[in-house]
Amino acid sequence: MFERPPVGEAAVIVHIAFGVDEYDEADREFRELVESAGAEVVDHIGGSRKVPDPRYFVGGGKAEEVAESVAQHKAELVVFNHDLSPSQERNLEKRLNARVLDRAGLILDIFARRARSHEGKLQVELAQLQHLATRLVRGWSHLERQKGGIGLRGPGETQLETDRRLLNDRIKMLRGRLDKVLARREQGRASRQKARTPIVSLVGYTNAGKSTLFNRLTGEDIYAADQLFATLDPTLRRMEVPVGEPLIVADTVGFIRDLPHELVAAFRATLEETREADVLVHVIDAADRERRSHAREVNAVLAEIGAGDVPQIEVFNKIDLLADEPARIEHDAHGRPIRVYVSAERGDGLEELRTALADFCHADMIEGQLRIPPAAGRLRSQLFELGVVSQERHADNGDTLLSVTASQADLERIITQAGLTLHDVLTGRRVVQLTTWSSSAENDITHASPE
Repeated sequence: MFERPPVGEAAVIVHIAFGVDEYDEADREFRELVESAGAEVVDHIGGSRKVPDPRYFVGGGKAEEVAESVAQHKAELVVFNHDLSPSQERNLEKRLNARVLDRAGLILDIFARRARSHEGKLQVELAQLQHLATRLVRGWSHLERQKGGIGLRGPGETQLETDRRLLNDRIKMLRGRLDKVLARREQGRASRQKARTPIVSLVGYTNAGKSTLFNRLTGEDIYAADQLFATLDPTLRRMEVPVGEPLIVADTVGFIRDLPHELVAAFRATLEETREADVLVHVIDAADRERRSHAREVNAVLAEIGAGDVPQIEVFNKIDLLADEPARIEHDAHGRPIRVYVSAERGDGLEELRTALADFCHADMIEGQLRIPPAAGRLRSQLFELGVVSQERHADNGDTLLSVTASQADLERIITQAGLTLHDVLTGRRVVQLTTWSSSAENDITHASPE
């Protein structure tokens, strides 16, 4: 058996084409991922195959080429832009005498470096342990040794079995802690829903500029940098809009192609904010040639976490990198805002985006006065619980006069439950936002994306 080599930073990277049209873009992104992990790329080895080799993934001849490169450059790490099976990873490490990391392991390592909050660290550790659990198979020589010695003889538990048991215990403990985090998040979400505060969730491909846009919209100063996965921890802040009550904006982790399933599962509590949002702001790098494929990847992950049907506004960011691309709002045939062009770096188009979000979230908001008869005391309580009452007065005949600002749908729902109609109790109204449109989402960007 062999001992695993120590972790190093001089890396040989391997990317094999399997008939993929977007090889060059995937290759560029792969190099950025490796550099984001802190490694120095000393050599790049490419190639093409029809199917992966079951033993080395790349085949015997290509494995020999990688081994020669490792020896020549004294590399300590070989990173594959592919998912390797545990046996392939083990066979390659034996053959190359260097530590081997696949794409999932690389992304997990980057997440581990970037996580800052307690919740983020728990989520990343859980994802790492779930990934590691599939690789506790004869990879380290000490895992073959039986426990022994005076006082230690017994059922004959191998070190491999001990490590697997300890790993499962740790995973169980982390899941328990994350369940408590999820419970706290659900409490906060319930409070926001009770207050009827619209939630806007920023989503997008990694490095599309979400955090910079978040800072511009909310006046915050969360970390933002021109690198993949610059921020992981979700942040929620209030944002003022031209019309209606303030909104809550949530900044979320960036997505990427072939995002490891362990990460999607571990970050499910965080991504709940996306699924429960009233509208998704899908941030797209307007200057990126692969923006269409990146948008498809984002929508695929959104569908995976159950957020595929949440309405979207597409925000084409970084228009400062394009010639003659003005800030503007685009609407659909119903007058609904569906696309906004901005530069978060320069601040162009931010007011247009605020207006679009106000239109979207407050389209059916009305201000009015409700006359509640004494017999409908429960209705009065529900309106206060909903948090829509701004003033209360009492009429001479005992009716309660409530000044409210709420969505027409919410008012109609609770008033109907009380056995009344909105026409019965609404004595005066002013539409906060006159725009009306269908709520169905249109996610295809191919017909209106900047070229």
